Amino acid sequence: MGNLALACQGCNSHKHTKTEALDPVTKSLAPLYDPRRQRWSDHFGWNNDYTQIVGLSPTGRATTEALHLNRGSLINLRQILTSIEEHPPIESVDEPA
Repeated sequence: MGNLALACQGCNSHKHTKTEALDPVTKSLAPLYDPRRQRWSDHFGWNNDYTQIVGLSPTGRATTEALHLNRGSLINLRQILTSIEEHPPIESVDEPA
């Protein structure tokens, strides 16, 4: 798998050249999420108020940790976007199976 660059600047800075990272649950290396080949809902979900991404698979958990997807600035942004009904993205909530 080649290096992916489909991320915001902050996430891409955390990702750098990584293509895999440690899954905090299994303590094993897992491939990072590939948005070009994988479905978001297979690897991620949301907490109850949609402010934090929850890793559902080794890939989801490793990606969430490696890219710091729940850093404070992103949680704040999600809260603001939720207040104006611009979050969560429809495809991450209602995506068909």
